This record gives sequence, C-alpha cells and structure tokens, in this order.
Amino acid sequence: MADQAETLREIMKNKPAESRAKTRIITIASGKGGVGKTNISTNLAIAYARLGKRVILMDADLGLANVNVILGIIPKYNLYHLIRRQKTMSEIIMDTNYGIQIVAGASGFSKIANLTHDERDAFVNDLSELSVADVIIIDTSAGVSDNVLSFVAAADEAIIVTTPEPTAITDAYGIIKIIATEIDNLSLSLKLVVNRVSSVTEGKRVAERVINIAGQFLNLKVDYLGYVYEDPIVHQAVLRQKPFMAVDPRSKASISVQHIVSRLEKIEFQETGGIGNFLKKLLGRSSG
Repeated sequence: MADQAETLREIMKNKPAESRAKTRIITIASGKGGVGKTNISTNLAIAYARLGKRVILMDADLGLANVNVILGIIPKYNLYHLIRRQKTMSEIIMDTNYGIQIVAGASGFSKIANLTHDERDAFVNDLSELSVADVIIIDTSAGVSDNVLSFVAAADEAIIVTTPEPTAITDAYGIIKIIATEIDNLSLSLKLVVNRVSSVTEGKRVAERVINIAGQFLNLKVDYLGYVYEDPIVHQAVLRQKPFMAVDPRSKASISVQHIVSRLEKIEFQETGGIGNFLKKLLGRSSG
C-alpha cells in the first residue's frame, strides 16, 4: 500500500510544467457512517470554489457513493465505468452549478469496493487528469479499507470527521490509530473536524479528548481544524438535494465550513453582511 500511495500522491500533485502551483489534496474520512462526512466534503469543496479555486470533488466511496445525491445530480457515468475501462476520466468528470467539478462514485457496485492490484494501478494512472485542479477533495467510504488508507496516505491533509456521540468519538480514535500504524507518510497532516456540535465548547471538548488520547497512546499529532454547528438547514438541504452552502450561505453550518477553509488556507475569514459588517462600516464612516 505504501508504494501505491506514493504513486498516487505524486501523480495527483504534479501539474503540467507551465503551472507552478501544485494541487492540494484533501482526503475526508471517518471511523463510522452517519457523521456527515459527505456533506462536509461537498460543502468544503464549494467553499473552496468561492475563494476562486478550481476544485474537483471525487466521490471515492466505491460502493455507497452519494455526493451526487447531495448535489441533486444524476451522473451518466461514474467511477465504475472508469475502473472497468469503459470510459476515460475526461468522460466521467462532470461540471456542476456550484462552481466545482465532480467525479461520481460507483454507487451500488459493491463488487468493486475493494479493487484488485491491477485495477488500482490503472485507476491511479487515470487520476493524473485531475492534476489541473487547485484543490482535490476526496470523499472516502466510512471506516477503514485499503482504498481509504491509500487515499489518506496520498493526501496533503487528511480530515477525520466525528460527532459528539460516544460511538463516533471511539471510531474516530480507531481510524486515527490505524492511520498511525499503517501509513508511513511523515508529511501527512492529520486534522479533526467535529460535526453537529451545539456549542463551541462542545466541539473543543470532543476534539481535546481525541487529540489527547492520540498524543498519549499513539504519539501522534492531530490538529483541531474546527467544528460545524448542528443546524436545521443541513437537513432541509439534504431533502432538497442541494448543498447547504447554496441553500443558505449565511447559516451556522455554512459559516462553520467557511471558517474551516480559512484555517486550511491560513487566511482570515471575512464575513459579509450582518450586524458586524454594518457596525464596521458605520464606525468607519463616523471616524472619517
């Protein structure tokens, strides 16, 4: 797996010679299903696009893919057709109305949930076409498989998503433990996002618990990237098959995701509108 991950990383990060910048690869993973990983992946991609980045979101859940469901898109082709050599990457990649491109996962095709060695090698080579992007966000399947670990090992950042639920916290530590023991990538930055929090304090408490245990028992540094508020808009957006960033970009969940992107990019998040912006403008005008 180490050789495959290294090849995957090199192919996906290297752009054509005329482009100086390298593609940033962010893999999103979780210890268990139902923590909102795909929702965060999708809206994170949209938040990045709103910074002017060219973003490709790849649904690497080979079996139970649902990025296209959240986006309300019915793809004609997906990773199944690519892996089975029926279509090329350029034929399956799709534009969306949200400023991002997606590579749809192979929902329902459980027989390719674990690829053969030859299929993996061919798949890795196909991924070279994605290097035109500024950012590639990879939404993996829940839990741990060789496929998930390969994508985590190949990334610049791996973001583990959890929630305040005790089982989700335990499973988050579980996947971090496996990453620590199975992946030999000293440059990998491992980060934690706590989803569905009721307060800033709750997010911090959950994060500190996971981070402290990882540091104590695994000697592994995990950074707290941020939290996403529990927000009714998320459920409403899922029912409408639209990303919550598009349904209400000023919602608590949307602002949370934008803060996460700001931390990833090491830039200050600039909120537009609202009372804070009104007061800044008012005070600025008064002092002039």
